[in-house]
Amino acid sequence: RNATYQAILPLWGKMLNVEKARADKVYGNEKLTPVIIALGTGIGEEFDIQKLRYNKIIIMADADVDGAHIRTLLLTFFYRYMRELIEAGHVYLAQPPLFKVSKGKQHFYAFSDEQRDMYIEQLGGSGAVDIQRYKGLGEMDPEQLWETTMDPATRIMLRVTLADAMEADETFSILMGDKVEPRREFIEKNAKYVENLDI
Repeated sequence: RNATYQAILPLWGKMLNVEKARADKVYGNEKLTPVIIALGTGIGEEFDIQKLRYNKIIIMADADVDGAHIRTLLLTFFYRYMRELIEAGHVYLAQPPLFKVSKGKQHFYAFSDEQRDMYIEQLGGSGAVDIQRYKGLGEMDPEQLWETTMDPATRIMLRVTLADAMEADETFSILMGDKVEPRREFIEKNAKYVENLDI
């Protein structure tokens, strides 16, 4: 990171299920308290965007099922307790690559299977090309993480809109709520799209 303007707050594991938690539980949660303190705005009715300590809040998570779950949890938390951050355009999703495609001293980072295949073709076919699949951010060395995900000159980020956050919140309510039928319907409808499943 560039320490003059970038800070990293590591979060380990799954955080509190904000679907069933009151504000006092959120404040006291060991996973969310550091986020609340770092941003400086407070939450809920005490939220004050004037106290925001960072212009961009970037969620960096692995490109797998667990990473998607963590993104959904965080987006739901921001939507419910710090909505103005999203409305003002301060929340982003980092887009780490899925593959590194290299041959000799040439290398490209691919963010989809299609892009990977295009780079393989460009470098002369699969026989002569080295393909590294990134399962998570932890598999990258610091230089790769900087170049692909953190360097403002080269990184790709998606700004989170209120519609994105509402969709995350709705998904979260279906998956974490008390009603079984909507959850079953959601799983049946989306099971065909699952590519990386941890068993």
